[in-house]
Amino acid sequence: MTRRSTAKRAAIVTATAVVALGTIGTVAATAGPKPAVKHTEPTRAQIAGLFDTWNKALQTGDSEKVASLYAKDAVLLPTVSNKVRTNHAEIVDYFDKFLQSKPVGKKVQTIVDVLDRNTAIDTGIYEFTLTDKATGKKRVVEARYTYAYEKIHGKWKIVNHHSSAMPEG
Repeated sequence: MTRRSTAKRAAIVTATAVVALGTIGTVAATAGPKPAVKHTEPTRAQIAGLFDTWNKALQTGDSEKVASLYAKDAVLLPTVSNKVRTNHAEIVDYFDKFLQSKPVGKKVQTIVDVLDRNTAIDTGIYEFTLTDKATGKKRVVEARYTYAYEKIHGKWKIVNHHSSAMPEG
């Protein structure tokens, strides 16, 4: 072989190797693991809107439907009961009694803290219009509230709910 053909052959081998490596690198880059799906945090409005879902569940009069919005091991410190509720059955029991007064809730003030894509806190002041079962007379109870939410299996659940009547009301 001549010097020129050896040099030419070396150049072809080198060029082929560069192209091959470039192709392998490109294939490796595109065939690798898919980029992670970006999980966005919920908005404050989305978290504040979870109250509307809860309030609509109250309107059904179905304590099971209301309790289904709570996590299995949720804690409920209710407005009109001194008993702390720490499981599904106790939460249902509370709403069995509370729903007899046909509560209609309305937020007065709300402050939402989105902690991350799966946890948030909604706290503030709400009022309930309650109807006396015997007389039909309505009264409004103003209360402080805190809902701690956690996304469990893709659904927002109440993990802690504290509600207490305003002390100066």
